[in-house]
This record gives sequence, structure tokens and C-alpha cells, in this order.
Amino acid sequence: MTTERIREAFRESIEAKEALTDDDIELILEMAYTMVEAISQGNKVIWMGNGGSAADAQHLAAELVSKFYMERQGIPSLALSCNTSVLTAIGNDYGFQHVFQRQVEALARPGDVVVGISTSGNSPNVLLAIELARDMGCLTMGMTGRSGGKLADVVDLCLKVPSDDTPRIQEVHITAGHIICEIVESVTFG
Repeated sequence: MTTERIREAFRESIEAKEALTDDDIELILEMAYTMVEAISQGNKVIWMGNGGSAADAQHLAAELVSKFYMERQGIPSLALSCNTSVLTAIGNDYGFQHVFQRQVEALARPGDVVVGISTSGNSPNVLLAIELARDMGCLTMGMTGRSGGKLADVVDLCLKVPSDDTPRIQEVHITAGHIICEIVESVTFG
């Protein structure tokens, strides 16, 4: 790793963010206001993903439950990747593809917002959970890479980051997630 490669990685990250179109920006705003509306009606936001996307799910749930900028009441939100006992029990008893679906069945209610984060958009466990959430009357959202994968076709709203590079996609996901959390917090409590 050279200093030039480090600078190149920063440039790539900036370019991935700058590649977002006005439509993408409007979509991020729509995702945030959809969450605001759901929360105002007593619903919650549920996040899920695998690997780095699981970390993003946990991170964004924490921003809503704790605080982003403001001292305020907690916003009901959770990530489905946090409880290792639940994950391993479901994985063992039903198979890894059902680790999120089973939790959605148990924890989601109509009107909740369920967000699947998958750089490929093709994670089977995310897809099964999103499909069930949709059937249960939840509002569904996805955060993916350029193609959107299968996830883009089964969610109500999908942010497709215009990149095929997993680290760059994840960097845009967390930035967009931070922006969503800021909007949700400021509109709900501002």
C-alpha cells in the first residue's frame, strides 16, 4: 500500500458519492420521510444485512435509538444481526437463509419500515425477510449496488449506489444512512 493508493481510494469513495444523481438524492429524502411517517404512527425501523452490511444495520439502528445530533427521546429501531443466540438457533434449526425472515415474522408489525442492506442485492436471507415483511404489510426499503439485484424488484424504495465495488458501495450506504438518520431525527424532534 502506497500513499498514492490511499489517495486513490479516497478519490474512488468521493467519486462514488458524487455519482449519485438528483433522483438518488430525492430517493434518500423519500426514504427518510417514509420512516418519519411510520415512526409518527408508532411504528419502528428494522434493519438487516450480512457482514459489513450487518455492521451498517447495527450502526444505523443505534443512531436512531440513541441519538444522532439531538438530545431527544429514543426512536424505535433494531438490527436483526445482533442477537447471536437467535441467529445461531434459527441458522441451526431452519438454515441461514431464514435468520432474518424468522425474526421479521416475530418482531415486525404492519406499518413498520424494514430495510435490507445488500451490496449485491441478492442475499437470500435478506430477500426472504423482505418478501415476508412486504406480505405482512410493512414498508420495505433496500440499499444495494448499481444493479440492485433481486432486492430492487421486491422493495418499495431502493437506493442503488452507482458502483460495482463493494467497499465504495458500503461507504455510500453509511453516508446515505447517516443522512436519513439526521433527517428522521430533525423532522421528528426538530
